[in-house]
Amino acid sequence: MPENKGDTSGSGTATTKNAKKANLLDHHSIKHILDESVTEIVTSRGYVEDVRMSNIKLVLGMIIIIIALVAQFYRKKFPENRDFLIGCIVLYIGFNALLHLIMYTKEKNAILFTYPPVGSFNCTGLVVSSKLPRFSDLYTLGIASADPESISAGKSVQFTKSVTQWFTKDGVLVEGLFWKDVDGLINEYAREPKKNK
Repeated sequence: MPENKGDTSGSGTATTKNAKKANLLDHHSIKHILDESVTEIVTSRGYVEDVRMSNIKLVLGMIIIIIALVAQFYRKKFPENRDFLIGCIVLYIGFNALLHLIMYTKEKNAILFTYPPVGSFNCTGLVVSSKLPRFSDLYTLGIASADPESISAGKSVQFTKSVTQWFTKDGVLVEGLFWKDVDGLINEYAREPKKNK
């Protein structure tokens, strides 16, 4: 990976302490750092995170755990609680299937859902998604409208770039370069008119 110098201020120790560092041999670590930075950049532009999807997933997860606990600690022993256990198993499988269906259809590769910026009347929220396939250095970042049917929805945009452009050989994220690329993508989304159907 090419070595990028993130510290241009001359205060190397202060910058190094706050630097975001990834294990370059672990693509999950790299993706986590990049996704976390994307979230910071998007929210700094005035978009407020929409946590409704996360809350729905948390509620479904709690229901699944409660079903499992009730089945485990029910007063009666096995032969007597057979019908009750079958009911718990069916509910457990049903709620798990619903949770996975939501993740597959709604969330997909999304890392952030947002509301429109405060005070904006001609904009929708965003769905920000990312991909970093295993054994690949190509990171894909996409921005789309949270409400694609809205007349104020912008055309979805994305870029695919090598992560080697944003990390030093020590695994430190050069935030200025990454910020510039993500900011450019947000600007591209903001000025892209939606195509007529």
